[in-house]
Amino acid sequence: MMWLYQILDILSTITESICLMVFGICFCKEPRFRSPGYKWCISGVYFICVYAFTWYSELGAYKMPVFIIIGIVILKIFYKDSICQCIVAYEVQFLVVTVIPESIGALVFTLFLEEDLIVRVGSKYFARWESYFFMLAVRVLTVFVVYNICRKDRYQLMWKDTLILTIVFVSGFSIFMKNTFIQINLGTVSEISFYIVEVIFPLFFMILFLYVKNTLYLREQERKDKMQIAQLQKQFDYYRAKQKDEEKVRSVYHDMKNHLLILQQQINSPETAEIVEELQAQVAMYEDYVHTGNGILDIILKEKSELARDKQIALSVAVDFHGVDFIEPLDISTIFGNGLDNAIEASERLPVEQRTILVKTGKIHNFLSIVIQNNCTEESKPNKKRTTKGSDFLHGFGISNMQKAAGKYDGQLTTKCEKGKFVLKILIPIL
Repeated sequence: MMWLYQILDILSTITESICLMVFGICFCKEPRFRSPGYKWCISGVYFICVYAFTWYSELGAYKMPVFIIIGIVILKIFYKDSICQCIVAYEVQFLVVTVIPESIGALVFTLFLEEDLIVRVGSKYFARWESYFFMLAVRVLTVFVVYNICRKDRYQLMWKDTLILTIVFVSGFSIFMKNTFIQINLGTVSEISFYIVEVIFPLFFMILFLYVKNTLYLREQERKDKMQIAQLQKQFDYYRAKQKDEEKVRSVYHDMKNHLLILQQQINSPETAEIVEELQAQVAMYEDYVHTGNGILDIILKEKSELARDKQIALSVAVDFHGVDFIEPLDISTIFGNGLDNAIEASERLPVEQRTILVKTGKIHNFLSIVIQNNCTEESKPNKKRTTKGSDFLHGFGISNMQKAAGKYDGQLTTKCEKGKFVLKILIPIL
């Protein structure tokens, strides 16, 4: 029968090794090696170490702490992430892969099936062969659940978070070690109460882990929000400064124009005429200045028009913002600045003849309509129309900030790409 338990133990060790690789991927994000096979090296090295200590050492139950140290060291070797990430990754892996399946298996066999969990084969004690398959099923289920919970968001754990989790882990691990020592070294089964505690302990640990994870998520969101606010404020301050500069230039525009007209009548040489014409051309750009009814928006459209011109993009503007005084300047900067940046960025990827952008703004019934349209490729075409309410379709960076800006006024942002045209549309009710 020894051969059977050797095979079962090998299969169990293989699953543990694969699970270590899975949770390493789940918790750590900076691999030390770029080779595609490095992940399987994690499993291979761990399998060799665990198998050697299981069958060729006399540590008995005391091999468990050795496995923990080996697992953490292996993760640290293969990942550049902090030791905190590696410690918590292995703690979760050990609970999910070892503690939970073995504890539930022990409870089922001793409480419900009323059978002895431990059998003696030669000089060694093993769990019943039936329990291996039951524990494997529990292991696969718990790994699937925990992996899907943990893989979505990965944040850098701090020492404080790791210390709290590790204290709880060690407390429960000591109970698990006591039960394992009794089973492996004495060949008997502990009291049912110990197995119940073993099952409760991982649940408590995972609840605490999810709390820490949620705290880290909120902490990260707060940091991102502060960065976004700072970025938007910087952008707004820039347009404010540009507006003041433009006002200074425009204040002398009419005088310069009149002076050039007088100078043109008094010229005596072709060279002077050429210089006057060049100066008139430079000043004439202010005759094409977009007057929307909003000073900040005028500056934004002027700057983006110049940027589009430099990138050989045809930008058409039909914007009427007269009477729209309920939208804050910062939100105007967010909507039009980010919207046009996205459109320009998308247009740069197209051939020159297809680089066109259209900006239209006006009142439609009781709504303010803002439309930014540009050509798009078929690869960026979504399956269906999406809105900011539950939308996960992002066209460039800054769309979330635009969504928040529109949402402040109970507005709705929609995006769609049809027939090679990408259209971003915002509807804001006018009260």
